[in-house]
Amino acid sequence: MATAPKKTALSAVPAEPATSGAEIAVAPAAANASPLMFGAPAATLTGLQDQLRAAAEKGLAETRSAYVKAKAAAGETAEAVETSYAAARAGLVAINAKALESLTANVEANFDFVKSAFGVAGFADYVALQSEFARARLDAVAGQAKAIGELAQKTALESIEPIKAQATKSLKLAL
Repeated sequence: MATAPKKTALSAVPAEPATSGAEIAVAPAAANASPLMFGAPAATLTGLQDQLRAAAEKGLAETRSAYVKAKAAAGETAEAVETSYAAARAGLVAINAKALESLTANVEANFDFVKSAFGVAGFADYVALQSEFARARLDAVAGQAKAIGELAQKTALESIEPIKAQATKSLKLAL
C-alpha cells in the first residue's frame, strides 16, 4: 500500500508569484517617497469632505428655516380659518336673530290685523283695512329682507377677510 506524503503547514501556504525586476525597483522607491507625494491627495479628499459637510449643513439649515416658516404659516392659516369660522358663526346667529325678530313682528302684525278686522263696521272698511295692512306688510317685508341681506353681506365679508388676508400674506412670503 502506497502512502501519500503528509502535508505540512508550509506546503499549505501558496507560493508567492514571481515578480519582474521593474516592480522590485519601484517598491524601494515608494518606501522612500516623500510625504508630500501622498499628502496632496489626502488634503484634496479632506477639502472635498469639508466642502460636502458645509453644503450638507447649509442645506440642513435652509430646510430647518423653511420648516419653521411653513409651520408658522400653517399656524397663522389655522388661526385665520378659526377667526373666519367664528365670524361666520356670529353672523349666522345675528341673521337668525334678525329673521326671528322679523317673524315675530309679522305674526304680531297679523294678529293686530285680525283684531282690527273684527272691529270693522262694513265691507268697505274691511277692504280699506286689508289694503292698508297689505301695503304696510310689503314695506315691512322689503325692509326686513334688506336688513337681512345687509347682515348676510356683512357676515360674508367678515368671514372671508381673515382668509383673504392670510392668503395675501402667504403669497407675499412665497414670492
